Amino acid sequence: MKEEVAKLAKALKQRFVAHPWHGITIGEKQPELINAFIEIVPSDAIKYEVDKESGYLMVDRPQKFSNYMPCMYGFVPQTLCDKHVAEYANTKTGRTNIVGDNDPLDVCVLSEREVNCGNIIAECIPVGGFRMIDGGEADDKIIAVLKDDQVYGDMTSIDQIPEKVLARVKHFFLTYKDLGGDSKNVEITHVYGAEEAKEVIRRSSLDYKENHGDADTLLAEALTAVLKEKV
Repeated sequence: MKEEVAKLAKALKQRFVAHPWHGITIGEKQPELINAFIEIVPSDAIKYEVDKESGYLMVDRPQKFSNYMPCMYGFVPQTLCDKHVAEYANTKTGRTNIVGDNDPLDVCVLSEREVNCGNIIAECIPVGGFRMIDGGEADDKIIAVLKDDQVYGDMTSIDQIPEKVLARVKHFFLTYKDLGGDSKNVEITHVYGAEEAKEVIRRSSLDYKENHGDADTLLAEALTAVLKEKV
């Protein structure tokens, strides 16, 4: 039975594209090296976002202003910002009322190369992050560098990122919702280093597992149940 389930699971993976959030792994070497699913690149005038149900990339909204996403942007698969991430944000800020935003963990990936399309997977190294609070919700932005990038690839600390590059990314998140004053509810309380970024990743992975389980295990259990019914 176990061998049959494994064969069926492998056949399904070969036949169908994995869901970007649930079917792509966070990475075998996480949190030191993680996968990022890229939704938006700097040339995009539209904000794209993965539809959580279907896994397709959908149009969220046109970018409101002339400022643009200054780096590759997306999320870390099989992560979720829920109670463990919120607890960490509360501890670090001295607050008690921050909750998780119930979305995958966001990641900004820096590269010297121009990337012209999203809907891709990028292996990257977390070097730090922004502790962003949006309307009372933890909305951390992990800062990472593209693996093997000729300029950024050897960086392991946020202190190695040029200050003006970080300022540009920070400015985008503090202003991109300015229309109607929405950005008044957005704040970045801390810019943190690699160790805190890795802790946020660990906690978001735990939040995901507690809410959604493991995709491979769930598939194996479902296939086992189907095969037992046929016996």
